[in-house]
Amino acid sequence: MDNVLYLSMSAARELMQAQAVHSNNLANASTGGFKADFAQARAMQVYGDGYAGRVYAATENPATDLSPGSLDQTGRNLDIAIDGKGWLAVMRADGTEAYTRYGSLQVDPGGMLRTSKGDVVMGDGGPIALPPFETVLIGGDGTVTVQPVGQAPNNLVQIDRLKLVAPEPDALVKAADGLFERKDGLAEPPDATVSVVSGMVENSNVNVVNEMTEILAIAREFEIQLRMMQTAEQNDEAASELLRSS
Repeated sequence: MDNVLYLSMSAARELMQAQAVHSNNLANASTGGFKADFAQARAMQVYGDGYAGRVYAATENPATDLSPGSLDQTGRNLDIAIDGKGWLAVMRADGTEAYTRYGSLQVDPGGMLRTSKGDVVMGDGGPIALPPFETVLIGGDGTVTVQPVGQAPNNLVQIDRLKLVAPEPDALVKAADGLFERKDGLAEPPDATVSVVSGMVENSNVNVVNEMTEILAIAREFEIQLRMMQTAEQNDEAASELLRSS
């Protein structure tokens, strides 16, 4: 009975962790640039006194789905989408560098170019700060150009180039804030081959149908494990009653 109860209990716990991964994916189905997390089960031996003959399945998050999401056309000059492979470099409030594919940008009152979440957008020369402008344009190579206040439309000034990077997928890991960073903690160098599309943003790559299917399947499996625990309890009570009667 102890073996049955332990295995069903551990299975229920791991199913709850898998459910949390898929639920988080589903909750972010409409979050721009979000990348879905994978969940998988791995066989693990139970070590303790005696021979390690018991095995249970442990849930783990081995990686993130880095495939691109669909693109939405917005028409905003400050909206960009990465064209194919690559990432936009940003700086968090703590000064660390991170990477995102969601390019809904804005300019704060101090002229700093930021993402919609407030992270500072990095350029090849550091954080990008814009002077007072009439219009701002972002070219396909990430070049940021402005028409200064009071200047003619043909009098454009190049400020900087967005820091666009192309790290290897296995070099990145998703952080708790949803941004990506290098596993070794280093900053990725700019990559001139990465290009952007202006006036568009990238959507989440979550497949809603797949996530809903997984959530329902895990819920059924969880109920099975609960019934196994109830059965183990009933068997224990029956055995105790048999001992008392004898």
